[in-house]
Amino acid sequence: MTTAAPRIRLLVADVDGTLVTQDKVLTPAAIDAVGKLRAADILFALTSGRPPRGMQMLVAPLELATPIAAFNGGLIVDPDMTVITQRVIPDALVPEIVRMLDDGGLDVWIYLGADWLVRTADAPHVARERATVQFAPTVVGDFDDQLDGVAKVVGVSDDHDAIAATTDAVQAAFGAHVSAARSQPYYLDITHPDANKGGVIAFLSGHYGIPADAIATIGDMPNDILMFARSGLSIAMGQADDQVHRAARHVTASNDDEGFAIAVERFILTPPDTATPDAAERT
Repeated sequence: MTTAAPRIRLLVADVDGTLVTQDKVLTPAAIDAVGKLRAADILFALTSGRPPRGMQMLVAPLELATPIAAFNGGLIVDPDMTVITQRVIPDALVPEIVRMLDDGGLDVWIYLGADWLVRTADAPHVARERATVQFAPTVVGDFDDQLDGVAKVVGVSDDHDAIAATTDAVQAAFGAHVSAARSQPYYLDITHPDANKGGVIAFLSGHYGIPADAIATIGDMPNDILMFARSGLSIAMGQADDQVHRAARHVTASNDDEGFAIAVERFILTPPDTATPDAAERT
């Protein structure tokens, strides 16, 4: 006899590559999908590598009332941006992390409190990130006086092999002392070891008293795999790579083809047959 899956009570979504299109547009279909979740009494929450201010523009259109997990869980805030909890990288490790990213040929960004610090205003992806998060970075000559209380260090490069190699190097050097994962093919995010999307699911599960098997997750990048593993129902975006697809229970359409809205309708509001739970289903 097949046991019915628990009713989903919370959906946790990544933002870039998942909730919004490649052009960072929150579509009417995505807004409508979140409204349908609300009408069905299903909570909806966001987690992202973005800083809190970089998700503030989503609060009103989505009518968010749940905690927002920025920096992959390094900083969790209420929708009014009041801090609930914060985890920073151990101060002693930050200079060595910056050195390793420099040695790997990556540009370095530092997120310190509400500030986004860069050393070069026209470095790769700065302009795109500025448009995405809707605030400007602070340009500093160096990071020597900016290495305490760091929530996230980002390595940036369009050499995706360099990003992958540096990710492996940081993981090997620091092990369980940091969390290092790619949030985009050109971004390496380094945070406190408990500041990862799996930890976000644990926080929200405890915060709302919702068991993991009643939580669904949706994302597109390797740093989303940790939250897939902590949830009862996981959904990968269509444009994600095979590693992410294999880690998810289901695969939806791409973010440019309304994959988020399709997933909400097909897998959350109208759950599929659960007789073959290990088979990823593509829309």
